[in-house]
Amino acid sequence: MSQHARNLSRRDILRAAAVVAAAGTLGACKKNDDAEGADADGVVTLDLWHGQVDTGKAAIDSLITAFNQSHPKIKVVGGGGGVTADSMLQKVTAGLAAGSYPDIAYIFGSDLASLTKSPKVADLTGQLKIDDYWPAAKDAVSVKDKVRAAPALLDSLCVVYNKKLFAAAGVAPPKAGWSWDDFVATSKQLTNPAKGIFGTGWPGVGDEDTVWRIWPMIWDLGGDVVSGDGKKAGFDSVGTKALETLDRLRSDKSLYVDPKPGSEQLYQVFLGGRMGMVATGPWQLPELKDNGIEYGVVPLPSYSGKPITISGPDTWTIFDNGKAKVKAATEFVTWLADPAQDIQWDIKGGSLPITKATAELPQWKKHSTQTNGLEVFVTALDTAKVRPTISTYPKISEHMGAAIAAVLLGKQSPADALKQAVDQCNQVLAVPN
Repeated sequence: MSQHARNLSRRDILRAAAVVAAAGTLGACKKNDDAEGADADGVVTLDLWHGQVDTGKAAIDSLITAFNQSHPKIKVVGGGGGVTADSMLQKVTAGLAAGSYPDIAYIFGSDLASLTKSPKVADLTGQLKIDDYWPAAKDAVSVKDKVRAAPALLDSLCVVYNKKLFAAAGVAPPKAGWSWDDFVATSKQLTNPAKGIFGTGWPGVGDEDTVWRIWPMIWDLGGDVVSGDGKKAGFDSVGTKALETLDRLRSDKSLYVDPKPGSEQLYQVFLGGRMGMVATGPWQLPELKDNGIEYGVVPLPSYSGKPITISGPDTWTIFDNGKAKVKAATEFVTWLADPAQDIQWDIKGGSLPITKATAELPQWKKHSTQTNGLEVFVTALDTAKVRPTISTYPKISEHMGAAIAAVLLGKQSPADALKQAVDQCNQVLAVPN
């Protein structure tokens, strides 16, 4: 994601202002005259659009330098594409239409399925050690049972809470295994209108940051984003209960609803010591530390008593500019996933290891020990699910987002909002893709 100010984290880096692309970026992505993609000396040049700035850019640039030094027949050029990752889909789509596209691009997992409609997206089935990745990362790059990208980033959603606000309100800190009823009751206890303190918060504009937080609730209740056959919404029988939980928070006046995209205000309220709990990811931890917030981290609450969360993996997507380039690009993304490189990307960028092998490294264990709450996010990966890699997901998200926003703002009842969203999603899914 996500997503989510978090100025030392990769997630915030992805939300930062775009930097000007280095001269010649577009030229570098044009197809090599050699049909196979290698030059006369046998060196394959790869154009990488990574979408990173600041800390993230420094991390990937360092890795590119190391790769180029150890692989003399491959030269990775990290021009970045001239946009941040948030705008990468539009940039790549325009490039595909113009016949001028990169060899590798950083693509959000939720955007991958729609992009794979292009025949220029390489099929990596059988080319990666896909079983080495966490299940959530593996699922995020699988489209119609084929591997269409390599995992690039992994996170999970948990609840971060302000220890001082809990102590001031005389409320016991939350523990793993708590319920959504516990969450609602705790939020109400923490709320103090006289001091401008909210129990919790939720993004309220109806964008994907509004939506992705509700899917663990849907999954926990036995529902899904879409039905098993992919022809209907999968949350028609359980979605009302999830929305009712949000409505209870609204009616208790314990919920801060962020009125602007990006969720910046929501996190600023939390960082300012005026919100007791917030659902967030590991990207938030560096800023919490920098702001001197005494915090704790617990898994998401549930209805069933069983742990479940959502992960928002991002991808390295490879494009076909010749067989040699596809082969070289696959070698590069495979190298990035090796624990020796993955550990650098994770620690410097504020994400989680994309393989269990990285999570077992002494260097990661030391980092995890030194970062309060980080291990809770890693453990959550064992029960993390991802959004479906289907091309219709953006429209489903749009309709579900409108329903959530309507409930958060008190404009519709949970039942009415859910029915409208289900009807709209069913219309979308009825059209063959």
